[in-house]
Amino acid sequence: MKADGPVMPIMEDYIKRGILTAEQKNAEALIIELNTPGGEIITMKNIIADIRASKVPVIVYVSPRGAWAASAGALITMSGHVAAMAPETSIGAASPVGGSGEDLGETMKAKEMEALKAIVRTLTERRGEKATRLAESMIDSAKAVTVTEAREAGLIDFIADDMDDLLNQLDGFTVVTADGEIVLHTRNAATEDLKVSLIEQLLFILTNSNIAFLLLAIGVQAILIEISSPGGWAAGFIGVVCLTLAVYGMGVLSVNWFGFIFLITAFVLFILDIKAPTHGALTTAGVASFITGSLVLFNSPGTPEFQRVSVPLVVSMGVLLGLLFFGLLLLALRVQHTPALTGVESMHGKTGTARTFEGDAGQVQLESELWSAEKSAESDAIGKGDLVEVVEVRGLRLIVKKK
Repeated sequence: MKADGPVMPIMEDYIKRGILTAEQKNAEALIIELNTPGGEIITMKNIIADIRASKVPVIVYVSPRGAWAASAGALITMSGHVAAMAPETSIGAASPVGGSGEDLGETMKAKEMEALKAIVRTLTERRGEKATRLAESMIDSAKAVTVTEAREAGLIDFIADDMDDLLNQLDGFTVVTADGEIVLHTRNAATEDLKVSLIEQLLFILTNSNIAFLLLAIGVQAILIEISSPGGWAAGFIGVVCLTLAVYGMGVLSVNWFGFIFLITAFVLFILDIKAPTHGALTTAGVASFITGSLVLFNSPGTPEFQRVSVPLVVSMGVLLGLLFFGLLLLALRVQHTPALTGVESMHGKTGTARTFEGDAGQVQLESELWSAEKSAESDAIGKGDLVEVVEVRGLRLIVKKK
């Protein structure tokens, strides 16, 4: 398995599925290639519980080169029946923080740290006192170490260059699982990849902060387009779907919901500028509110770096949103000053020809239609064949004057 990314419920489901699959296939072992910046404490505890309860030996392998098992990932690595790391990897920095990455209060932090240290003492008990001290320092002082330092302290079992090297080193190694001691036989063993399913891939994508922000921005734009020109359904449907997916992603991510106040304000300003044009003033204010709200929502102080949204992306989408509605505003102003092209209002000012006209009344041909007409008070006398201009429409009768 390749567990690459933040420790979130999606990763928990993936690992749980891997353990179940390995048990059903009566596999010799399950290898989890881990590369994570950390994540939720509750999810981490659930993953540790699943690994420790597995009847199949679970090997947590921090890989590839350059990977790390940070924060919650460090404890997940320790929970494996075997812990291994590739060269040039690192592990540690497991001090607890709040759900949005903020520092915990003194009392709460002390409780969480003691709880986590109790977990690592249990996980490293078989590895010796040096490994336990190192694991506790990762929580107390956010210590992080290299693969060599971790191996020297006995925190991990092997340093393996690649999967083949790991399998060779594992051969003959004895592990203790929920079913007791098992001697691994992995030399020349056939491996089978357990890939992330399509649904899991989709959920991983939705919990990417940049993707969640893009869905939010597209959803807002689509809904505003629907409001500005009601009657269709495509824009509204796209907007609802995008906003629904964005809310799911934000429900998993560490976001500051206070930012929604600015986003709602931006939404209102855009609508007001469409309904009561202010030559772009409200749209400009709406763009500023949208950018501010997005940054507050995703990039509040204390939010983990891996969950932050790209600032250039936020600014670009804000400007794009402003340009879109500035274009709608110009279109609305143009429509207001454009003469009607259909209906009786469109006849005002048009030129026709008098077909019959006696005194002040007669018939006028206007384009391909024949209309009853009356001479306006200020018009000269009209005769058959004269060109006339429509000055008013009264019901089904035209009021005309001679041109």
